[in-house]
Amino acid sequence: MRLKKFGYWFVLATCLFSMQSSAQAKKQFNALLITKTAGWHHESINDGVTAIKALAEKNYFNLTWNQDGVPITEKYLQNFQVIIFLNTTGDIFNNDEQKAIEKFIQSGKGYVGIHSASDTEYGWPWYTQLVGRMFHIHPAIQTAKLRLTNNKFTGLEGFTDGQLWTDEWYEFGAETTKGLNYILAVDELSYKPNAEWGDRNLKGVGMGNFHPIAWYHEFDGGRSFYTALGHQPTDYSYTAFLNHVYAGIYWAATGKK
Repeated sequence: MRLKKFGYWFVLATCLFSMQSSAQAKKQFNALLITKTAGWHHESINDGVTAIKALAEKNYFNLTWNQDGVPITEKYLQNFQVIIFLNTTGDIFNNDEQKAIEKFIQSGKGYVGIHSASDTEYGWPWYTQLVGRMFHIHPAIQTAKLRLTNNKFTGLEGFTDGQLWTDEWYEFGAETTKGLNYILAVDELSYKPNAEWGDRNLKGVGMGNFHPIAWYHEFDGGRSFYTALGHQPTDYSYTAFLNHVYAGIYWAATGKK
């Protein structure tokens, strides 16, 4: 009799543990982190990976870091809801991988680009539209004043209009698509935007009165969020910046603002 009772409680405990483990395994969404580069390798990548892993733990979503160059296929992407490009650079995907990412977004899923994600895949027209604007040049790292644009998108908590921020201020080319919703800009009067790269025959004079550095939009059935902040390793220990990044990840993955 005691043996039977023991068996009953053992089975019950096992079932409860299994149900609890299953419930714990099901998190809000699954995110894929890409840090591949074919050019400049940002020192802040490792800090960014550590910070986004902590965001995943804090905000209860699964994060997979594609650090080993696993091929990007439709099958590989099917279990993710958002793909994050952290300081990627250059041409990093072949034609098949590009097609897989296009279908991923077209299926209603999301993209997040951080800093040099806009310095990636210039020869892939669809990607340039997904990002919204592409990097052109930047001056020396300087302190400047942030400008909060007139937008209710979350993720700006902790930022204030006129706040000082030190970064590598990207100058962008023209919009590559319509419908960009700008949420953050930089005041060009607060720093020297002029730049000249003789080795590439590039010059920069800034973007004028309105110099956007973060935006979001819906594109080709899915969602895209981009922020130019994130050059400095120390950015990834700053709560306001991490909230900004997570707001973009959350919206891109779920569509909830």
